[in-house]
Amino acid sequence: MSRHETSPTTVQPASNHRPNACCFCWCCCCSCSWNEDRERAWRASRETKLETIPNCEACAKPMPEEVQGWAQSFDKLMKSPAGRNVFREFLRTEYSEENMLFWLACEELKTECNKHTIDEKARMIYEDYISILSPKEVSLDSRVREVINRKMQEPSSHTFDDAQLQIYTLMHRDSYPRFLNSAIYKSLLQSVSHSSSES
Repeated sequence: MSRHETSPTTVQPASNHRPNACCFCWCCCCSCSWNEDRERAWRASRETKLETIPNCEACAKPMPEEVQGWAQSFDKLMKSPAGRNVFREFLRTEYSEENMLFWLACEELKTECNKHTIDEKARMIYEDYISILSPKEVSLDSRVREVINRKMQEPSSHTFDDAQLQIYTLMHRDSYPRFLNSAIYKSLLQSVSHSSSES
């Protein structure tokens, strides 16, 4: 009964089968009592930090030529803030928005210079998108996961480069062709073309 009285974000499952995370990579391959308090505090602070991630990137309404250009290449789509927003909206309908969120988080990490901030953001990215226990886990092969686990001993702004490239390629090959045939893209294309012809 008390479960229903607390907010869903603070409710812990009755039995937590998750072993404690590694000190250096937060994966589930060892037990470490030192990490329990650290993880609890980290999870509490993470909720606040994730709220700072905008639902979509700030951008101007795209011109018809820009929207048409998205069909010419995936790179053009991903270089456009408006394009990323629309593609992200499409990914949400396919329950794979985490791919774009991970890619954006990696891009943001690359702009960081402060060692403490890099360390903190790298651990957040790991826990949110790499950990096999995360509901937002992205699909990566074992080789890339091993590389990340090694690099997490001393995180840098390029810790996730291999993983980011793999997810970029996955979105390009898998989701992008469906996006171009989607109602979301076609209706936007029609909308911007229509408003352009009226002006």
